[in-house]
Amino acid sequence: MSEATSTPDNNPSSEEAKAATATMASTDPLADAQAELVNLKAQNADLADQYLRAQADVQNARRRADDEIAKARKFAVEGFADSLLPVLDSLEAGLAIPNVTIEQIREGSEATLRQLKSALERNKVLEIAPPAGTKFDPHHHQAISVVPAEQEANTVVTVLQKGYSIADRVLRPALVTVTAPK
Repeated sequence: MSEATSTPDNNPSSEEAKAATATMASTDPLADAQAELVNLKAQNADLADQYLRAQADVQNARRRADDEIAKARKFAVEGFADSLLPVLDSLEAGLAIPNVTIEQIREGSEATLRQLKSALERNKVLEIAPPAGTKFDPHHHQAISVVPAEQEANTVVTVLQKGYSIADRVLRPALVTVTAPK
């Protein structure tokens, strides 16, 4: 028999055939390059898809953040306004009463003032009213006049108008009179 005739002992196994084909393919640079090109094109398409999805996610997140900021600005005073409504109700109720006495007006005004102060405090609006003898603080006080006194220079003598702050930011400085340098 010739060597070209195959016998069961001479047949290469399928694994050997695959290895031989792989060896032949690896020896063919054009086939390797084409296979690599197909693989790179698939990776490129996958990465392009991932990029577009990530870009869409970023745009959606930005849009949601913008919507939340717009809502926060629109409804920022909602809690503050809600705490002022009882004050409004008290004022309207006081004005609706006919034939009130001066004492009743004073008593109603004091109760309404307490409500207003309470509403401001709940919303972190705090008074700036330094007691006499306090050191002048230009961040919280505004000196209206300087008067001679026996106290140390730049000391608060009187408060002409209370100031207010909200969350450590001065809304209005306290208007004060301070002592002059000696």
